[in-house]
Amino acid sequence: MARRPRNQAPAAPAPVTVTVCRGCCCGTSAKHPGVDHGGQLARLREGVGEAGTVRAVDCLDACGHSNVVVVSPSAEGRRAGGRPVWLGWVLADDMIDDVVGWVKAGGPGVVPAPGVLDLQEFTVSRRVRDGLPG
Repeated sequence: MARRPRNQAPAAPAPVTVTVCRGCCCGTSAKHPGVDHGGQLARLREGVGEAGTVRAVDCLDACGHSNVVVVSPSAEGRRAGGRPVWLGWVLADDMIDDVVGWVKAGGPGVVPAPGVLDLQEFTVSRRVRDGLPG
C-alpha cells in the first residue's frame, strides 16, 4: 500500500455525485417546454450544497428518458454496494426535491431512493454506462 507523504492531508471521502444531462435534448425548452431547466440545475446545486457534487454534462446518450439525472454513490455508499442510479423524466420540482433529500440522506447504498424516484429509475446499456464522464 502506498504511503501518504507526512505533509499531505488525507483525501476527503468521495461524496454523492449528481450528474445532470443538459446539453442535448435534456434541458431544452424545445423538448420540454414549460420546464425551467436552468432553475432545476440551480435548485439541485443549492439544495445539495456541501452534501455532494452536482455537475451538468453535454449528453448522457439516454435521450428517450430525458431529463436524465444520474445519482452516483459516495465512497461509503459504494462500499455498501451502491451503484449509480439512472433516473429518467426528472421534470417536476418534487422530483428535484427528492433527489436533494436523497443526496443529503446519503444516496445510493446508504438509503433507498425516496418518494417516486424508484419509479423513475431505468437501466442503460453498458456502452452508455461506461461512457459516463468522471
